[in-house]
Amino acid sequence: MRIPVHAIVFEDFETLDIMGPVELFGLLQQHYQVQFYSLNGGLVSNKHGVYIQTQPFTEIQTHAQSILLIPGGIITFELMKNQEFLDQLKALADQSRYVLTVCTGSSLLAATGILNGVKATSNKMALEIVQSLNNQVLWQTQARWVTDRKFYTSSGVSAGMDMTLAFIQDTQGENMAQLCAEEAEYLWNSNPDLDPFCKVKAE
Repeated sequence: MRIPVHAIVFEDFETLDIMGPVELFGLLQQHYQVQFYSLNGGLVSNKHGVYIQTQPFTEIQTHAQSILLIPGGIITFELMKNQEFLDQLKALADQSRYVLTVCTGSSLLAATGILNGVKATSNKMALEIVQSLNNQVLWQTQARWVTDRKFYTSSGVSAGMDMTLAFIQDTQGENMAQLCAEEAEYLWNSNPDLDPFCKVKAE
């Protein structure tokens, strides 16, 4: 049985946050099955005019190896005011074997409290804001991505691809991750401590 990747989207999600990891998981269709979900299902669009057909959260069926994938975007700071969304997201994260976030997607998890005491990171341009939302998370100010227990959190946008390849390496082996990077013609930054944007601040 292929491992389900439950890719969460919402209005104004950041395109590459979700599509970068989906491209890499999609290269391993013998291992992973990607499906898109949103709170209420239906068509979801983002600021770039990308539309994705989704199923509602209530249709997600988790099993022992389920992967939850959460993108970011500026909209996350509004979305964390939606208690219904946060409650369902926390339940899904609790039930998932692995939880992967890209960019400010980690702020959504932080808002649920599930990252309390967990090492995590986020987009460095938004990190000061993200840190202020929940100081019980062990925010890492210099990290391309961070792995702590079942949580993989990455810095901004393209960092999600580096994190996904690291996840594939951890679960499928280094050769598989390298093959994915080569097939995607992607220069994989395989060092989580190499974070060239860690000093970038929002103006």
